[in-house]
Amino acid sequence: MSLATHLWVMAIARVGPGLAVGTRALASQVHPVFMLPPLATSAFGAVLAGSLDTTLLVCHLLAVFFGLYTAHVKDGYVDFHLRGEDDDHPMTARGCRLALAGATVGFVVALGAIVALTDPFAAVLVAPGWLIGYLHAPQLDTNPVTATGGYPTGIALALLGGYYVQAGSLSTLVVALSGVFLVTLAGVKVVDDSKDYEYDRSIEKRTVAVVLGPARARSFAYLLMGVGMFAVLTMAVEGVLPPSAPLASVAFGLVATVAYRADPRLATMLLVRGAYVFLAVLLVAVWFRPLSGVALLDIGVFGPYTYLVTEVGFGAGAALLLWRANAWWVAARTVVVLYPIAYLWDWYTLEVGVFSIPLRTGVMLLGIPLEEHLFMLVVPAFVVGVHENLRRMDGAVDPHAGEE
Repeated sequence: MSLATHLWVMAIARVGPGLAVGTRALASQVHPVFMLPPLATSAFGAVLAGSLDTTLLVCHLLAVFFGLYTAHVKDGYVDFHLRGEDDDHPMTARGCRLALAGATVGFVVALGAIVALTDPFAAVLVAPGWLIGYLHAPQLDTNPVTATGGYPTGIALALLGGYYVQAGSLSTLVVALSGVFLVTLAGVKVVDDSKDYEYDRSIEKRTVAVVLGPARARSFAYLLMGVGMFAVLTMAVEGVLPPSAPLASVAFGLVATVAYRADPRLATMLLVRGAYVFLAVLLVAVWFRPLSGVALLDIGVFGPYTYLVTEVGFGAGAALLLWRANAWWVAARTVVVLYPIAYLWDWYTLEVGVFSIPLRTGVMLLGIPLEEHLFMLVVPAFVVGVHENLRRMDGAVDPHAGEE
């Protein structure tokens, strides 16, 4: 090994001689679990654009990669060499600075190529990726909003940038999807940050878990993920996304359900991999549109019994939830208290013509349709069933959840 190479290795790696050691130190900052989603999202954006220019795709992938690499190197440098938070790090302080310089040069070259091949506005969508990565530590990771939003924002930008460099413009579809990714992955990031709750709290680092507490942070994370999944459904209803897109929400929702009771480390692993599935199903839905042209199931074939059939179905669901939570008495009390109010409200709105119910049996009881009486039983029971099951799930994650 030449003297120059030896000096290079010594400048990069903290322990051990040899070119392989220095290379491994640099490669240690490539974290596939967290790098693959943004890179895959960039490619997804390119596919959404319709026409694929390979050169532009490679340039944007490189820009995203170097932005992520900058974030990982800077984070390790700050946490080990400046803050002393980490127990070990494979790179010297100088090695981190050299790696940051190299990643920055790589990013600037990729960005310059993108702007030269497209237009200056592309820089508006691509450059923030590096900026977020460089400022993640120590500027952005101490605030609960920016600490949580940095990575999801980077993925949203990767989608927008990947699309724009191919299409030369943005569409309603890609902007909507970027919003879904931002909100959903913010929820995943909240769970991820919960892994370090005890340590972050000891050094007064204000992550969402530190500010809200682990149990409430977990609930908040699932609220964000739920909003993202529901947004996919509403966009499919509005025609922004194809009819099969909600299957992505179903797939991710199943993973999220399994992850709910897991510890933060395992939950993060599951949710990140669930994000891969979410992205893959959305890609298939948008690219192949498998359910396009398939008509909705028309339950109106039941004629005057249609409303009754839906109540039987949802009533069975409510009964299952109440049985699982052993919440029969709670549901009964709630129904008894709400029933008179609901009855008066229902009678009045029907009387003044606020709405009509064509697909019903026609059986009237106490001035309102029979089906409306059942509705006033099923809906509160369903709500109580959901609520009590959520309480049980929270108790399984944190036995003191809900206690003051």
